[in-house]
Amino acid sequence: MGDRRRRLLLLSNGHGEDLSGSLIGQELQQLGLEVVALPLVGHGSAYRQAGLPVLGRTREFSTGGLGYTSFGGRLTELVQGQATYLLGQLLLFFREARHCSAVVVVGDVIPVLAAWSSRRPVITYLVAYSSHYEGRLRLPWPCGRCLRSRRFRRVFSRDAFTATDLSRQLGRPVDFLGNPFLDRVLESAVPLDASPAGAPIPRLGLLPGSRLPEALRNVELMLQVLTRLPENLQASGGLQLNAALVGAIDAAAVSRLSRPLGWSLEPGGRLRHGELELRLHWGEFPAVVQQADLLLAMTGTATEQAVGLGKPVLQLAGGGPQFSPNFAEAQRRLLGPSLFSAEGEPGSERSLRGTAELVGEVLHQLRHSDLAERCRRNGLERIGGAGGAARMAAQILQALDEPTAPLQ
Repeated sequence: MGDRRRRLLLLSNGHGEDLSGSLIGQELQQLGLEVVALPLVGHGSAYRQAGLPVLGRTREFSTGGLGYTSFGGRLTELVQGQATYLLGQLLLFFREARHCSAVVVVGDVIPVLAAWSSRRPVITYLVAYSSHYEGRLRLPWPCGRCLRSRRFRRVFSRDAFTATDLSRQLGRPVDFLGNPFLDRVLESAVPLDASPAGAPIPRLGLLPGSRLPEALRNVELMLQVLTRLPENLQASGGLQLNAALVGAIDAAAVSRLSRPLGWSLEPGGRLRHGELELRLHWGEFPAVVQQADLLLAMTGTATEQAVGLGKPVLQLAGGGPQFSPNFAEAQRRLLGPSLFSAEGEPGSERSLRGTAELVGEVLHQLRHSDLAERCRRNGLERIGGAGGAARMAAQILQALDEPTAPLQ
């Protein structure tokens, strides 16, 4: 693109935000722009996998730096030195922003404030905020003031309801263009297995999350749910079970935690408990989600991706620090009628058995009601359709090409 080629800095503060940022970054590269990334939380693995340069020396924290982490999680962050690390990352950002034409923010108030303070043109995707939480979005101070600034060339929201609400509050256009993270789960996927002849067998997909050690504890809770399923679903041919696991959860770890619960690991990544068979899949997340009739999830972004595909999702709250009861409750407000959950304290018999019973109830609704269509419509309303990253990239390029001089 010759003289239109410019350097953009992607600033994000979360693993899900990194994923969306990486997809936007790839689209910007396709448009001929130079893109570098600075993740404020974690190693920025999504950026690295996308082939985008990551600035500085990154560090991972056990809590993930999430806004809905528990009080204990916040104490853990302090002990691990996350505040000091964040300060260092922000100082690096201010040094690098001087050499960039604009900053693209994917996150919440901290990167928004940092970008505003850099005095560079800013485009922001407010993936962390939604008016669905409380009916009217209450932006933390001074986020609203920053977003009203002429430095912010474009503001994108994560759903249509929030776009309407924020446009009214800020007195400026806020656009909903979809959510880039949905694009990743829409990637082509091979069938997980060949279905036997006869009536199709319903499929339950398990999404235990990616952060250790929490994800391992989540796998343990999910296995306990499966052994409490109704007898007809535990019988051979009653239900196909597939789990999407990250590489850090290897077969040996699954074997160790499952053995005391009565499961045995067989060749080919299959866990067996009586007639129950759970197939373990690494690197096949899109296939597990796309081909499931119902998901059992203890995760953030992956649940949003499943809802975006029109899938019903069962929540199973755990002990955190990420997927705690508070996080799960906020997620239900965010994602609406596609989510189902049982009552009871995390890990309690009431919670485990109630979740197992919900599996049968939701599968029944899928067969005998319009639940599938309702989930499809809800997914479009809450998440949007495919192509969000490309639409945002086009708007970012347009904003950079506008005649307005850089705002100092």
